[in-house]
Amino acid sequence: MTVPARLTRRDASSPVADSLLSAASLVGYLDVRYGPPVGDDWLTCADLLDQPERFDQWRARLARWLEDEHGESNERATAGYVMSWYLGAVGLLGGVLFHTARRVPSLRPSDVALRIADEGRPHVVGLALLSGEFACLPDDAGGDHPSATAVADDAALAALLRARFAAHAAAFVASYGTTVRLGRRMLWAAATDALDSAAWTAGLLCGDEDSGVADSALLLPQQQAPFTAASTFRPTPDGWARRRESCCFHFTLPGATACAGCPRTTPR
Repeated sequence: MTVPARLTRRDASSPVADSLLSAASLVGYLDVRYGPPVGDDWLTCADLLDQPERFDQWRARLARWLEDEHGESNERATAGYVMSWYLGAVGLLGGVLFHTARRVPSLRPSDVALRIADEGRPHVVGLALLSGEFACLPDDAGGDHPSATAVADDAALAALLRARFAAHAAAFVASYGTTVRLGRRMLWAAATDALDSAAWTAGLLCGDEDSGVADSALLLPQQQAPFTAASTFRPTPDGWARRRESCCFHFTLPGATACAGCPRTTPR
């Protein structure tokens, strides 16, 4: 379906648009946009969450692709892949803007749109922010814009991103959980992975992994519900590593092995 054009004139000039466009050049593997894209292959997250049967359709496409690639598919693998793709995309939108611009966008389901590949592997290939609202630090150059809300410091901004992502993830858990045989803890573990990985990924893309890990620690300084853990990044002789909280169930496919950081193989 076509995403409705819902940006106001004020939104269209929001400073967060410039931040997102700057970040988009870093995320070369995703089509990152500001404003309402047009096309049947774009969906708002609200559309997906309000119509859980769309997740069934997404997983059915994935099952066909996995059968072509691995000879068979199964319900756990399709559930795990879609879970990780959806939450990872929403988390990345918040994490990249937090890391690169110290700005936190709206993450309401109606303010985020996704595009899923229409050929081959049906993963998320597009990400759009539909709202100009954002939070920032007091010294932000755009802090006096009508769409801006200033907060006290880095910790407060990180807490706001954590809360906004948690609210979106809660809607996902409630909707997606009706379509798959995954428990609430697994779904929230995937949300934890998505938030923990978001700023780290941004750091990697910017060429400064250490600062990305530091931002991950800001976002998840300790275990606090509904998230299942504090940031799990740890230094190793080969660099930073993290232990996943959730499982994508890739290992259940013929000939597949556990992913790096899999909670089944990585010690706590």
